[in-house]
Amino acid sequence: MGREEHAVILEFLSRGYSSSYTGESVAQAVGTTNFTLLELVPREGVALNLGQQVYIGPEERKEIKSVKGRLNYTQLTNTAQQELPRVIEAVIRASEPKYIEFFNKAGPISIRKHSLELLPSIGKKHAMALMEERDRAPFKDFSDMSARVNLLPDPVRVITERVIEELRTQDTKYFLFTVPPKREDERRVR
Repeated sequence: MGREEHAVILEFLSRGYSSSYTGESVAQAVGTTNFTLLELVPREGVALNLGQQVYIGPEERKEIKSVKGRLNYTQLTNTAQQELPRVIEAVIRASEPKYIEFFNKAGPISIRKHSLELLPSIGKKHAMALMEERDRAPFKDFSDMSARVNLLPDPVRVITERVIEELRTQDTKYFLFTVPPKREDERRVR
């Protein structure tokens, strides 16, 4: 998985956190590649809007001064937590081919479990139906998938729920769409 180059603003605190003494503006955002939760420092005088996409890559940044670091889900403000599902859904829809490829290429993770079964509302029957249909012909898009697999839950909603589950639960064994956070003992060593 690549590095985050763009992020979508979940929360903008023009005077910083209430517990902060510096009063430095701060934004909470989610990356558009790996859904990494990030804390950003905007440039002086820049006001950010919820849902705004900003560049955070290595080249010159227009709105963002620096990336402070990664956040855990529990560090997000209430507003950021409420915005997260809507933003994730929008990112998934904007990158539909990437997620269709996941459904077309997903494989087993053990003898008894398939990675498709890790998706909320996708049990063994839906996983089998998805695999049978993709063997006939690869899925073209979400609507093609829904038309060909009977009673399939909305794929965008299913992926959104899985991403949020991965972000909330740090001890998840399998990460399909996000990068696992570093464990506390790994942070201290470096």
